[in-house]
Amino acid sequence: MARLKKRFPFAGNAPYVCRRIKTTMTLLPFGNLPPHRARTFLPAKARMTQWAAIEPHFDRLESEAAACTTPKDFERWLHHSSELASALDEEGSGRYIAMTCHTDHPDAKKAYLHFVETIEPKLKERQFRLAKVFLAHQQRAKLPGRRYEVLNRDTELLVELFRPQNIPLETQETKLGQQYQELIGALTVRFRGEEKTLVQMGVYQQETDRSLRHTTWEAVCRRRLKEATRIDSLFDKLLSRRVRMARNAGYSNYRDYMHRAKGRFDYRPEDCFEFHRAVETEVMPLVRQLHAARRSQMGLKALRPWDLAVDPLGRPPLKPFVETDEMVRRTQRIFDRMDGELASGFRGMKRLKLLDLANRKGKAPGGYQSCLAESRLPFIFMNAVGMQRDVETLLHEAGHAFHSLAAQEEDLHSYRSAPLEFCEVASMSMELLGNAHLDEFYTPPDAARACQTHLENIILLLPWVAMVDAFQHWLYTHPEHTRAERDGAWLKLMERFGGEVDWSGYHDAKRKSWHRQLHIFLCPFYYIEYGIAQLGALQVWANSQRDLPKALRQYKDALSLGGSRPLPELFAKAGCRFRFDARTVKPLMAMVKRQLARMANGTPVR
Repeated sequence: MARLKKRFPFAGNAPYVCRRIKTTMTLLPFGNLPPHRARTFLPAKARMTQWAAIEPHFDRLESEAAACTTPKDFERWLHHSSELASALDEEGSGRYIAMTCHTDHPDAKKAYLHFVETIEPKLKERQFRLAKVFLAHQQRAKLPGRRYEVLNRDTELLVELFRPQNIPLETQETKLGQQYQELIGALTVRFRGEEKTLVQMGVYQQETDRSLRHTTWEAVCRRRLKEATRIDSLFDKLLSRRVRMARNAGYSNYRDYMHRAKGRFDYRPEDCFEFHRAVETEVMPLVRQLHAARRSQMGLKALRPWDLAVDPLGRPPLKPFVETDEMVRRTQRIFDRMDGELASGFRGMKRLKLLDLANRKGKAPGGYQSCLAESRLPFIFMNAVGMQRDVETLLHEAGHAFHSLAAQEEDLHSYRSAPLEFCEVASMSMELLGNAHLDEFYTPPDAARACQTHLENIILLLPWVAMVDAFQHWLYTHPEHTRAERDGAWLKLMERFGGEVDWSGYHDAKRKSWHRQLHIFLCPFYYIEYGIAQLGALQVWANSQRDLPKALRQYKDALSLGGSRPLPELFAKAGCRFRFDARTVKPLMAMVKRQLARMANGTPVR
């Protein structure tokens, strides 16, 4: 999962942080990191910790803009604006990183909430003022049109949607998201005399002992359901605030507002529905085939939720590593074999301690990559417990990190982050490209098994993406719904996209299974990107099978553009088509099916 950034100029993109403050310094795995470029606008020792020290920099920027009389002056002003935005972004990211690494630490929570409550609201007002200065400036029309096309478009959108009355609602939304992460991060169960996180309990879903899988799955479900009322209450509060934000901005529903707010210039909600239909017609038949094969291989009358992660042939779980340091060493060797430039980037992250990978109590769920915007360095967060999925996650987040490093020399802050639809191409492509080197973790047969599982999971991911996205469309176009209606809408989507899984006896767990998708709580409408990007990544992988050096070159060239070009151009630079209809999905699913057949016949992955 990429760090979520609003791709707007002049924005610090809080709450996703940087320059460390005293209370969180010792909680971060990395120390003080110098700016990638020496500051030319901010004083070298200026810190972004208190609004009283931040505001004069905005005053100075507004004064400087008035003095710009040539395009060269104005471009220098834009670089100064980017320098301030980068420093603020890094301040926010550092605090977010510390909070997610230590959700149970009061100092981390306090520092994060201080930024969210006292700095971020004031930032939004001043960023809006700077955006208006930019749009109104007489030198803007004299800037190179192609170079500033995306900046102009994004700034116009910022000004169009800004509403002062939404600032406190956005602050409340962020705090509610933090409460969700704190709640989920603290959930544990007692198993065999030990306290275990829910992530750690997931390991048992790969065990061949079916009664063990059932017992552990049920224990996790009970623990989640115990908090169901609290989780529903958090979502109700999020929903009400999001609906108000949309109405304040003049939109009849939050779906249409967020589609616009996310800068989706290149596709519409109707295109998302086209994706849902493509998944239903082109992917669901493969899902049903996979489920039927699994049921037959396991000798079961029906597949149950605890039968989906275990090896269907009864082989023991893949054990790629024991300690996370071992995972890092073996992943490094994958990159060494793949590409020297990528390998060097990952090696540098390890040296600078920009990795926090092991699961532990008090750590927020999930995984992400966050770019420290002034240092221009990536940080990877995840919850590894010794599963093959951890290897895939590290490859995924490393793809995001390579994206950050590739755009490192871009001096416009907003251009160093791409639209999420392409950010996920960077990460998902790296998962697929890394498959060719999984013998760094496994024997050849186990490497083939891991690759086969990964491809099957891609088939299974696309319906989940369609389901989560369709659910959010329903949620926000039916804002007056009850909790029962909400669960009912989810159940209908499970019938459409859930495949052949028998949930008998676990109706409550089934209707509340959306609770485990953190994007619904933290990042509304951020999920279709995974589906769009997966189609792009499959195209990159297909290209690599025809000409690996060319495919890698295209991949890296596309990453180096950051967010400086519109989405269709980014996809084209990577050798892909920006389409996600049935015409695009069908041949890609046929390719995956052929590759799975080759693996079943003992042919190694390429």
